[in-house]
Amino acid sequence: MRGQSYVILAIIFVIIVAIFAVSNVAPVEVNYLFWTGESPLILVILFSVLMGGIITATVGMVKMFRMQRAIKSLKRENEKLHAVLEEKGFDEESEQVAEETAAMNDEEN
Repeated sequence: MRGQSYVILAIIFVIIVAIFAVSNVAPVEVNYLFWTGESPLILVILFSVLMGGIITATVGMVKMFRMQRAIKSLKRENEKLHAVLEEKGFDEESEQVAEETAAMNDEEN
């Protein structure tokens, strides 16, 4: 459901930007770093929106990759801790007791 909301909002945003861009087709002077040029305003608007989307997606992907790396690391650490528990003789019952104790401690805090 959440993904559908993002898609619907993205479609609405694209429609609004397209209408805005099409209604602004007059040529404008654009100042680049070392020169100036003339370009239709529609291209300036669409290029700006495209670059904003690319930058936002790149930042989001970097965060996602970092989170995936952290998840893998935590899973490995969890497996190592389970192996240590098995070596020390803890079984499923003691794990359930530990989980219940932790849950009770969380409720108290």
